[in-house]
Amino acid sequence: MIELPEITPQRLAVKLKTAAERMVRKEHPWVFETGIVKLSKEGEAGDLAIIYDQKKNKFLAIGLYDPFSPIRIKVLSKKPAPINEDWFRERIVEAFAKRSSLLETDTNSYRFIYGENDGLPGFVADVYAHVLVVKIYSFAWLPYLKIMLPLLLAQSQCNTAVLRLSRNLQQRPQHLHDLEDGQLIFGQLDSPEVIFREHGLRFSANVISGHKTGYFLDHRHNRKRVGELAKGKKVLDIFAYAGGFSVHALSGNAKQVISLDISKQALEMAKKNMALNFAEARHQTLAVDAFEGMESLIHQGKKFGLIVVDPPSFAKSEKEISGALHSYSRLAKLAIQLVEQNGILLLASCSSRVKAEDFFELMTQELKQSGRSYRELERSTHDVDHPIGFPEGAYLKSIYFKL
Repeated sequence: MIELPEITPQRLAVKLKTAAERMVRKEHPWVFETGIVKLSKEGEAGDLAIIYDQKKNKFLAIGLYDPFSPIRIKVLSKKPAPINEDWFRERIVEAFAKRSSLLETDTNSYRFIYGENDGLPGFVADVYAHVLVVKIYSFAWLPYLKIMLPLLLAQSQCNTAVLRLSRNLQQRPQHLHDLEDGQLIFGQLDSPEVIFREHGLRFSANVISGHKTGYFLDHRHNRKRVGELAKGKKVLDIFAYAGGFSVHALSGNAKQVISLDISKQALEMAKKNMALNFAEARHQTLAVDAFEGMESLIHQGKKFGLIVVDPPSFAKSEKEISGALHSYSRLAKLAIQLVEQNGILLLASCSSRVKAEDFFELMTQELKQSGRSYRELERSTHDVDHPIGFPEGAYLKSIYFKL
């Protein structure tokens, strides 16, 4: 185990504006810089911010202070408890218990800690087989890594740990205490690519330099569902990335699967994931922009029995919402033309700024305007290891139609 930083947090007394105080009372985990009225002293990253109410000067909440983030305080608790090893152990045990139903399946990959939604804002931990990948999004967590890592390893029974750092943290290396993104902080790792299981199928995650922590775990339930719906169908997986939906579709006896993605590198990962599961795969890749690729397939007169449209986030901010909705509409219009009679269309969004009801309404509207008869089959959100603890935590939404 490498020597993690030894940092002793200080305590800060904080007073908030009325609106910010109201949000804390409503259990919201974020206090923005603009919501702070008074601070007892200049705070360092990871200091414990004790928030007092305005009227009676009584304890309101405790959180972690981060001078480098517009979210200046990440609220941990509304109870006056010591934030120590016992407190963290309790949160970690609670989080693990929420995943118990998933871990009873043939799956050894899961989101162990989902930030704010598990009461630990800005802190994510994913497990891939025996490897724990911790990703932090705030400098406020640096003083607590030394306490938390042994607790996480013990609970997950992992024997290796990798540290991932958000882009914001990587931009300030002088404050990282010599820690680096993709650093091995416990145990041994023979390869950056770790093989893990998802409902009996094998996949590879690059835990050192892959997107997020190495793989996208949130769509697990939808991938399994696609496998259940794919039998005998030609399947088109748009924005396929590493081929998660494609592999599940083929395992469900799809007639043929096409993985379409603009990234050749991602499609190479999709091929590797296919090879992990099948000696021979009825699998084809198309390295092309999604819009151009779908237009080309329409022009060729191609039709599919099952189409998955799972784009990356189109709206990172409020001002991008209308553009995102326009892109979702374009994708739906194109995809509808490629679905054969009695075929199934899965449309998904991972843009947290786009509300689920707005997305579902928009997709339904596109089906109505297409003139095709359709039936909505089901809707889904996050899998069980991505519990929702506050409004902004709900980002993933998917809707299935039969045309």
